[in-house]
Amino acid sequence: MSAHRKARQTVAPQKKARPPGPKDDLKRLVQELEIHQLELEMQNEELRQTQNKLEASLNAYAGLYDFAPVGYFSVTPQGLIQTVNLTGAQLLDAERLRLIGTPMSLWIPTTHDRKIFLKHCEEAYTARGSHACELQLRKKNGTTFDAQLQSTATDMVDGQTGSIRITVFDMTERKQMQNAMQKAYEELDRKVAERTRELTLANELLVQEIGVRKEAEDSLRLALREIKLLKDRLLAENVYLQQEVARASNFGEIIGKGRAISRVFAKIDMVAPQDTTVLLLGETGSGKGVVARAIHARSSRKDRPMVTVNCTALPANLIESELFGREKGAFTGAAARQMGRFELADGGTIFLDEIGEMPVDLQCKLLRVIQDGEFERLGSPRTIKVDVRIIAASNRNLEEEIKKGNFREDLYYRLNVFPITIPPLRSRKEDIQLLVNFFVAKFNKKIGKQIQTIPLESLDILQEYSWPGNVRELESVVERAVISSRGSALHVEDRFSPLPKPNDASLQDIKSLPDMERDYILRVLQKTNWRIEGKNGAAVILDMNPSTLRARMRKFGIHRNYI
Repeated sequence: MSAHRKARQTVAPQKKARPPGPKDDLKRLVQELEIHQLELEMQNEELRQTQNKLEASLNAYAGLYDFAPVGYFSVTPQGLIQTVNLTGAQLLDAERLRLIGTPMSLWIPTTHDRKIFLKHCEEAYTARGSHACELQLRKKNGTTFDAQLQSTATDMVDGQTGSIRITVFDMTERKQMQNAMQKAYEELDRKVAERTRELTLANELLVQEIGVRKEAEDSLRLALREIKLLKDRLLAENVYLQQEVARASNFGEIIGKGRAISRVFAKIDMVAPQDTTVLLLGETGSGKGVVARAIHARSSRKDRPMVTVNCTALPANLIESELFGREKGAFTGAAARQMGRFELADGGTIFLDEIGEMPVDLQCKLLRVIQDGEFERLGSPRTIKVDVRIIAASNRNLEEEIKKGNFREDLYYRLNVFPITIPPLRSRKEDIQLLVNFFVAKFNKKIGKQIQTIPLESLDILQEYSWPGNVRELESVVERAVISSRGSALHVEDRFSPLPKPNDASLQDIKSLPDMERDYILRVLQKTNWRIEGKNGAAVILDMNPSTLRARMRKFGIHRNYI
């Protein structure tokens, strides 16, 4: 119903059958004014509500725009800056408002680079599509840095001239690493050439001085020993050079070059460009989350967020509202409306970690989202449609969970479209050195250490261990070693049991890691008289969140009458 009709019904007077007069005309005029005033107030209220919604939407996306890790500029075809995000202003070390309306070329120090920029803008505006170039930009204080520009043009809107959207990447660190790598290669070439000259001279002397063969052999043996020491130092202890080798073997965040992990890389490349549902299988700590991020980063949805849901960490009574959202008053304590994770992931990817922990009654609703892409918020009859790619992960054998009645068979078939099994670290011995180099560099930066060498005996210790906690356990061990090491060499003080042989009789008495975790949680609960929260509760002793402890108890089937 229009605002005018509502206003008229609100102030409509009771009609009486009597002839009209001057007073009636005056009343009718007053009534019309009241109707018009009410109509204006209703329209103002509708405008306020629309304005509030627009401001909420703007605030939601302004944060993503301002705090993106790259600079965003919008310029006219002539190169005048129209808009810039906070990161872009920080790259130029300038005030954001002062940049608006200024030519982008003011921040380009050389004439050559300004010509490149103008040509780049012309190509982006006329040829359309995405265009890239590299040049130097100058900060407010006069210092320069290397930058890569990626630009696309926008069409005209409402008769307004289109603009060029420029994404600016700071390439300083990349250039520095390339220079450092080049210097390392040059130094290596110099030393190899130097030693080669020495060996050549030694061989010539050996041919010329047959009579002093023993002395020549001793000299040659000494030279070979020096070459071996040089090789060992360069290959085993020069962590900077090894770090470069590790970077060349990376696949996004995934580090490795062995056959086992290479098969995972191949599957990621096959499935990433598709919108196919992916099921990641593997032990705890093997890197399922990292693989999920790699798939998302190589997909067509990479510009949209990947929302992660840990089904173990969420209490059972809150999982549904977290996934699908809720309306205000949907249940006790629901004081406000909340969007669910599926709504937040619309147009992007949702990663359902530990999907085997999801309650059976929610699995049916998840199956509907996978099949039809729709659901309802808690407390709302309105159906919401979303476009979401699903990546699920589990460290459980889901086929066994189906037999136990803990997992729906139809949901398993929907998720198991493209399964990827992540190999455990004990099957990737050749990747351990690359991982150690990566973690040493990471914790050097984090802790402020200067660990530069990794002795071979430390590598041998790490490569002989079975790593039941996989890459996550290795990361913790390396962090502990970086903290405790003195000097520039990494010393591993942990002592591990070597990988047992398959026919080892002692394996008969060894429990699996989940069994040991279940037994330990049970002992702590018995000690605290089944008290979970509070100062002397089991959660404090186990150093975990009470909701996480309850999720583990559900996972292992632990309850007060467990024994």
